[in-house]
Amino acid sequence: MRLLPAEVVGNTVAELVLEASVAVGADVRSALEGAVEREESPMGRGVLEDILANLDIAREDRVAVCQDCGTAVVFVELGQEVLLTGGSLEEAVDEGVRQAYRDGYLRKSIVADPLYDRVNTGDNTPAVVHLRSVPGERVRIAVAPKGMGSENMSALRMMKAADGEEGVLAFVTETVRTAGPNPCPPVVVGVGIGSDFEGVALLAKRALLRPLGSRNPDGRYADLEGKILERVNRLGIGPGGYGGRVTALGVQVEHAPTHIAGMPVAVNICCHADRKAERLI
Repeated sequence: MRLLPAEVVGNTVAELVLEASVAVGADVRSALEGAVEREESPMGRGVLEDILANLDIAREDRVAVCQDCGTAVVFVELGQEVLLTGGSLEEAVDEGVRQAYRDGYLRKSIVADPLYDRVNTGDNTPAVVHLRSVPGERVRIAVAPKGMGSENMSALRMMKAADGEEGVLAFVTETVRTAGPNPCPPVVVGVGIGSDFEGVALLAKRALLRPLGSRNPDGRYADLEGKILERVNRLGIGPGGYGGRVTALGVQVEHAPTHIAGMPVAVNICCHADRKAERLI
């Protein structure tokens, strides 16, 4: 059994939140640079160039890439041979989030009560933590600060099996169409298919963790990703909602077994600031 101080987890979360908040990955930057080449609309190209310039400033000055520094979503794969010492996992994660949002001067956006007393907690906690127990004595931590502008545009539908691929294509495309300029396009579209009501939403969120541009290892779902991307980019919403060919930078689908009587589908939209960082400790 490996003993791991909870403080190590907290410090790792803090470093990952700061890393993800001030600089997008090479995958996202490459996708944006490719979008500049493809975009035919002068205004759309201008938006993309401004986004790239903003990313350069954020990286060089170590400031947030977006004013909405997001909900701290943290995915943890905890090896079953690991014993945390000196505190619980959730306490450690929250301490890391607290440190990062304080030290990085990141906007705190979490309110303690969603309906009545919408008072800011002041440190962006609690984080949203998704935990998996896995074999081994390592811990994989991935953070994805998620802005609410795009999260508000996400959707879930309990579809019938008979809806088939065409039903999925229509639902995802309609979700992006309805979102319009609100999620700050060009967007990244995470799609979950299968599981149950809560499981499919998590599949869609996990899809956004994959490197942008990666394809589902199942050829059928990889083809589906391509079909959805083509339809979404025919909507003409374009960068910033000013019109153009590039409404989405990518579509990533994750799937899981489900009940014979249904086919849950979830769409989790992410803005162009597809923030994520992960580490194995």
